[in-house]
Amino acid sequence: MQGHTFKIAVRRRIGAEEGQALIEYALILALVALLTIGVLQAIGQNVSGLLGRVSTSMSNVLNS
Repeated sequence: MQGHTFKIAVRRRIGAEEGQALIEYALILALVALLTIGVLQAIGQNVSGLLGRVSTSMSNVLNS
């Protein structure tokens, strides 16, 4: 009977570690996603401003 109890305990332990690893991967993925969103927003604003200035400059050249 003790062998059976040991097997159950080992299976629970392995299952708990797999669940813990899954949670850790999910947290890392969430962190990477948040950082990516932040970087893209910062770059996006810079690119948007740059394109706006280029558009204005081209309009001024075409109107001259």
